[in-house]
Amino acid sequence: MSLGNLPQSVQYAIGGIFGLLVITQIIVAILRRLKPDADYTELSLRVRTWWVMAGVFALAMVLSRTISLLFLAFVSFLAVKEYFSLIPTRRADRRAIFWAYLAIPIQFYWVYHGWYGMFIVFIPVYMFLFLPFRMIMIGETESFLRSTAQIHWGLMLMVFNLSHAAFLLVLKIKGNPIAIPGPGLLLYLVFLTQANDIFQYIWGKLLGKRKIIPKISPNKTWAGFIGGVVSTTACAVLLGEWLTPFDRTQSLAAGLIIGLGGFVGDINISALKRDLGIKDTSGLLPGHGGILDRVDSLTFTAPLFFHYVYWLFLWESHGA
Repeated sequence: MSLGNLPQSVQYAIGGIFGLLVITQIIVAILRRLKPDADYTELSLRVRTWWVMAGVFALAMVLSRTISLLFLAFVSFLAVKEYFSLIPTRRADRRAIFWAYLAIPIQFYWVYHGWYGMFIVFIPVYMFLFLPFRMIMIGETESFLRSTAQIHWGLMLMVFNLSHAAFLLVLKIKGNPIAIPGPGLLLYLVFLTQANDIFQYIWGKLLGKRKIIPKISPNKTWAGFIGGVVSTTACAVLLGEWLTPFDRTQSLAAGLIIGLGGFVGDINISALKRDLGIKDTSGLLPGHGGILDRVDSLTFTAPLFFHYVYWLFLWESHGA
């Protein structure tokens, strides 16, 4: 998969994303001129980081399918690394954490070869059983349950769940092996997931008064949540027939899945940060925080959207 092999609709969509970034950059410049005394440092940092993230993501998609999978595996690695740097761990957990890291290339190996059977059971079955056994062999029982649960949860969230986004790239329509739906589906998922976060933020700022879960995320409001889901669903319908094989009804359902799933994924990581007493998971992405701050919604939308697509069309993976 390279630029020449990418569907034309995907090429146009990538161009459209950069067009939106140009418009955003112009808006920031206008705001600076209209209100020179206002502080737009964080907004400028966010936009600048969006340029970098969009550029790297687009480059990975354009180069080849293998590069795209390696890029997504690297994102998963960074998310896991960030997670393990945040949670309290014992010295005895290091060997189990080593095996958790090793699960990343193995999981993405199943993705690369489109081996759905192993992809879907490797982490929730084999790693789920192996990691406690490895920790038992260390001989340390203090905080055993807590450590096992923390490692399992990180592996499920940051590796298993995120790898569903990668598996979209190797899906083939049953009975139509020539079609290349993966790049469009991945772009559709990632764009709508990120747009949902932005829509919820904008609607919350404009109309938000009544908070949903103030103890976990004080800035989340009913207006932001409902406005975000409705806006995301509308975009899903507009983009669905262009980037995916969905009809309007299927696109509408996909938008609802991404809008609702993205919200839950976001507050899930918010609960984690609240428990740990931190604002951002790291400072890796200026203006955004860390990798987990950016893929929090995707950890929920990726598996939900993937299985919706998979079972809706009874698709088969390449070589499955």
